[in-house]
Amino acid sequence: MQSKLSDLNLRLLSGKSLDEQLDNALLLANELGFDALVYDYSPVPLDHEGKLITPSVLKLRNTPDDWHTRWCAEGYYQIDPVQQVALNCVSPFVWSYKPGTDTLLEPVISQCHAPVVNYLEDSQMTCGVSVPIHLPRGGFASLTGLRTGNSTSMLSDARQTLADFSLISHALQEAAYPLLGKETHTPPIHLTKRERECLKWAAEGLTAAEIAKQLNRSLATISLHLTSAMHKLGAKNRVQAVVRATHYRLLDS
Repeated sequence: MQSKLSDLNLRLLSGKSLDEQLDNALLLANELGFDALVYDYSPVPLDHEGKLITPSVLKLRNTPDDWHTRWCAEGYYQIDPVQQVALNCVSPFVWSYKPGTDTLLEPVISQCHAPVVNYLEDSQMTCGVSVPIHLPRGGFASLTGLRTGNSTSMLSDARQTLADFSLISHALQEAAYPLLGKETHTPPIHLTKRERECLKWAAEGLTAAEIAKQLNRSLATISLHLTSAMHKLGAKNRVQAVVRATHYRLLDS
């Protein structure tokens, strides 16, 4: 198994960009019978209320042309049951949208998922394998392989590839991890450099007056920055603002 993983790493590391690596991953997935790939990454997968955040990186291969728009602009990501299951799993899993199939989706799917279910049924992409990857510092990524068609053996065939597809997913993530910083879009909440600086000092326990002295600014200016940060974060007070900023990893840099 170690030699197999090393071979996968070599094939994926040959890509100089995330797009090239995903192209190589698709070739490997094709050998296992998968027709399309969906890769997503979020440094913070959930907002402070526990709801899914649209991923910072979403890469697609051989999916319908409007997939990115549906999932990112129209909110399909938030009602995608595969993503909901993946975030709460640590192991790869096979899924199917067809009724009566024994997969993790069956007890989860409800009427709220209908737009996603109908879209995938129309695209004949009702079966696949997803590999959740929980990353350091709370980040999350997943790779999903999809199979097209209506063959009665699709689900059992997908189960046979679970281990190999999982190896591909982890090899891809290892190769992609150093590149994700360049691919990640603007975070869901943007704080200015001075707002982050003030919150960092507030996190250390400093009062507004002490922060003003530390930064050599007036108390009014510091209070303005802290109030602005609170409004952006939807916080009721400075303590809540620090908690939410920490949750969104806005104070890391």
